Amino acid sequence: MPLPQTMTHIEITQPGGPDVLQPREVPVPRPAAGEVLIRVHAAGVNRPDVLQRAGHYPMKPGMNPIPGLEVAGDVVAVGDGVSTYKAGDKVCALTNGGGYAEYCAVPAGQVLPMPQGVDYVSAAAIPETFFTVWANLFGLGGASKGQRALIHGGTSGIGTTALMLCREFGIETFATAGSADKCAVIESLDATAINYRDEDFVQAIQAQTAGKGVNVILDIMGGSYLNQNIAALGMDGRLVMLGFLGGAKANDVELLAIMAKRASITGSLLRPRTDQEKAAIAAQLREKVWPALSAGRCLPMIDQVFELKDVAKAHTRMEAGDHVGKIVLRVI
Repeated sequence: MPLPQTMTHIEITQPGGPDVLQPREVPVPRPAAGEVLIRVHAAGVNRPDVLQRAGHYPMKPGMNPIPGLEVAGDVVAVGDGVSTYKAGDKVCALTNGGGYAEYCAVPAGQVLPMPQGVDYVSAAAIPETFFTVWANLFGLGGASKGQRALIHGGTSGIGTTALMLCREFGIETFATAGSADKCAVIESLDATAINYRDEDFVQAIQAQTAGKGVNVILDIMGGSYLNQNIAALGMDGRLVMLGFLGGAKANDVELLAIMAKRASITGSLLRPRTDQEKAAIAAQLREKVWPALSAGRCLPMIDQVFELKDVAKAHTRMEAGDHVGKIVLRVI
């Protein structure tokens, strides 16, 4: 079928609250060489979208200003040089922006087939968090079978994904949350929950591990947790930072503690990675994780689904911090 000339996408009209997200009618993109054009059925909502909307995300020149980092839908066209996908294929994809739209062009290396038995909404909730967790917890963090991991924000999209993948790959896991209900979700994923409002997570980790600490920490808090995270690490432990909800700067860092434990501190942003780097992560996911998803394991936990026109409500939901798992936009 011929493509329409125009579509609806969501623009950030200016930095601000959820109300700055507004629909606009724009031309349908055409896939460039090496790209796949997807008719979007559903799009995931992620913390970087909220930061970008508020003007707090580091947008480098050339980045797509339209929010939306993951989609699921049908391939409707492919650019020159693409042989891995064809029109009609059901796919999900990590975008370079532009996911809050009826059509989205994506580099073919960042596209993956929808796992067997998974619907569009669940498929749209996979790419951003699974790429992020795989590249950071398992890549930079080196998490592997028999090790121990601490996941902060255990009921977020990133957190629930990390917990499920740790369970899949035999990693003993601890996770923080701020309510009894959220701790119950963590326990349901076979991890040990730590309510940070009731107990010091460092003391809890030391008690649970007989003083050995954890091998790797996946952190979304940043500066406010830095010294505590170092204290919770074991020898040769790795701290991987994904966010800075507790501040982007750290004061009075205990350098001797880092040296004494031979600790490594790192972190990364997914969006600035090259298309080639993202394609390499996609290939690893297809080999290592896609079989579990197709078997019905490690599927994303869906908190709530909003229509595309209600995108402001979706952002309000995320900012409230009450969600468990992923928030998704239904496009068609």
